Amino acid sequence: MKKSRAVLVLVVLLAILAGATYIDVFGTGASGAGSASDIKLGLDLAGGVSITYQVVGEEEPTSTDMRDTVYKLQRRVENYSTEAIVYQEGTDRINIEIPGVSDANAILQELGRPGSLYFIAETDSEGNLNFSPQMDATGNYTYVLNKTIEELEAEGSIPITGTDVENAEAVSYTNDYGNSEMGVRLTMTSEGKDKFAEATKRAYNIYNSAMGRNEALGIYYDGAFVSVAAVNAVMTDGIAVISPMESWEQAENLASIINIGGLTLELEELHSKVVGAQLGVEAIDTSLLAGAIGFVLVILFMIGVYHIMGLASSIALSLYVSLVILLLNGFDMTLTLSGIAGIILSIGMAVDANVIIFARIREEIASGTSVRTALKLGYDKALSAIIDGNITTLIAAGVLLLLAPGSVKGFAQTLALGIVLSMFTALVVTRWLMNAFYALGVQDAKWYGKGKSYKTIDFIGKRKVFFGISIAVIVAGFIVMGVNQATIGDPFNLSLEFKGGTATTVTFPENKTLEQVNSEVVPLVEDITGSAVQIQTVQDSNEVIFKTNVLDVEQREALDEMFLTDFGVAQQMITSETISSTISKEMVSDTILAVVIAIICMLIYIRIRFSDIRFGVSSVAALMHDVLVVLAFYAAARISVGNTFIACLLTIVGYSINATIVIFDRVRENMKKMSRKDSLTEVVNASVTQTLSRSIFTSLTTFIMVAVLYVLGVTSIKDFALPLMVGIVCGAYSSVCITGALWLGLRKKFPPKAEQ
Repeated sequence: MKKSRAVLVLVVLLAILAGATYIDVFGTGASGAGSASDIKLGLDLAGGVSITYQVVGEEEPTSTDMRDTVYKLQRRVENYSTEAIVYQEGTDRINIEIPGVSDANAILQELGRPGSLYFIAETDSEGNLNFSPQMDATGNYTYVLNKTIEELEAEGSIPITGTDVENAEAVSYTNDYGNSEMGVRLTMTSEGKDKFAEATKRAYNIYNSAMGRNEALGIYYDGAFVSVAAVNAVMTDGIAVISPMESWEQAENLASIINIGGLTLELEELHSKVVGAQLGVEAIDTSLLAGAIGFVLVILFMIGVYHIMGLASSIALSLYVSLVILLLNGFDMTLTLSGIAGIILSIGMAVDANVIIFARIREEIASGTSVRTALKLGYDKALSAIIDGNITTLIAAGVLLLLAPGSVKGFAQTLALGIVLSMFTALVVTRWLMNAFYALGVQDAKWYGKGKSYKTIDFIGKRKVFFGISIAVIVAGFIVMGVNQATIGDPFNLSLEFKGGTATTVTFPENKTLEQVNSEVVPLVEDITGSAVQIQTVQDSNEVIFKTNVLDVEQREALDEMFLTDFGVAQQMITSETISSTISKEMVSDTILAVVIAIICMLIYIRIRFSDIRFGVSSVAALMHDVLVVLAFYAAARISVGNTFIACLLTIVGYSINATIVIFDRVRENMKKMSRKDSLTEVVNASVTQTLSRSIFTSLTTFIMVAVLYVLGVTSIKDFALPLMVGIVCGAYSSVCITGALWLGLRKKFPPKAEQ
């Protein structure tokens, strides 16, 4: 690279960094659009709209119907935000909380009245029209009912209802003329399949000469027709496509309407309100401060250890952070504590990529290669480990995006975004910067450092000790879980999100800020209830909602007395309701299924890339080891298992698999260079030793980020950061001490055919 070009590269990259940082801080235009303050925040960080629905009807709904309705509503409201939550209140109420919005009326209008969707035949058995077109005030045709719903049901003109539809989704397809069109694909239930076949058979056999088409089926929802489509075939497989749609948005909207209209129960709005953040401004401020301090410490560490290469990586990492903030806005993502976990992991992987490259460059310089050549070879030799480590994690993020429930999708979105950006900054930006520095005269090897030759450590020889420690910790964890189950009733300290609890709504005589409630009221509530407390303030009122574990009569009375005596709250201003978990069994099963599929996909990728399934099996065994150790820590420390629990475990899984891939990449490389006298044991020991500095430094930099978050964070953030710290240490331990021995054991037990 010429000096003129090097100067240009530096100027352009620094200008992009300055511009992106300016937009992050101040935004664009007079309104400051696009700044970090515009990023959508979840309920835990910013609050949103809370809507309460009441089941329509005199009979009390069954628990099965309520569970089914909550689950389907959860899938519906995820269109507004991946972080929206739905939970049961009492026996016949359902709460919906949607973050990042403040107009409850707009949400109610779009959501409509759940549970009132009908498929209506165009004519009755005598040929009379059940509905007909009518011109509206704008000159467009709409359809109106000629009879009441009760009349249509009585005469059998409603062959299908929303409950007969299993799923509706927007699709894109190619029509008979080769053009792309949008539509809505309907999948019927087993019962609905037969009903739909009969309905389409009847409609297909009736030709409407006035309209010039076969008879139509009208989809009627919340007092209006949302679609009227002619039936062009008899559909016996329970699948149909409503098409064409004018736009993808129109198709998605219709699919959402059909899905919510397929609820088992019919609901009506009871009340709605705008609620404040669950964690408050303090949590956001301390998280930002912790992130800034941690990032500065990482930069100082990188420059101190890697000199000019560390400076290049620090500039690239700064650009990475600026771009992440920009794109969180650009992709309209909702940021929560789970999302922060994804970003922390991706920052760790960005540092990891740089550390791998720098270690390779130093090895080349130590072998006598010139700095110029070492820069090229370092990147070339590090490329496979970086790509494999990032792609395996990206595969997991992709599967979670497709299959996991909303809260996990939020984690997967930020993780996927971070991985792509971290690969770009590490493989492209850092390389440009180092080449530019070299071209500008920073060419002495002292600015880059030389790799040191360390005596090979016999990790394989100590495998029995390592395995013994791991087994002892995991077994101890299961014992603690068993003791907890026997004495307390749960192996873990499950929070409200997993087991539900009691919501106590209190209207204070005067307005209290979230910070005042946290400092003055929450400690008293915790003393009485003996549980962690989640709080929400209600906009434009003195109302505060306290969510705790399930309270008995004595605890409720004590709580009421405390509010009366200490804060002057009138008895009629205190109400309590039992609430269900916000993380349903269906959501847990969906997450487990998504994780299992993700692991299978990672296994397949590793098998293809490494041509040895033993590498994949060892990697998965190591990540399972890390998860079990962290679960043991959760059980022993009685840390609250809440909505960040799943994100925490997934972060540890991603961290573990990435660390293991780096070591296995070196094993694969050394196997190609091994001589006949070399044994596989020597190869594994050498590979782990050669990558040891990378394992330590990457773990240390990621640990620093999370540790500062733990030191400065509020209680809920500490509960999130502490297990992550344990997982980071455990991940480093398992990748260095466990995985190589596992692979070697499998290789000896099940040798390749060529070695048998």
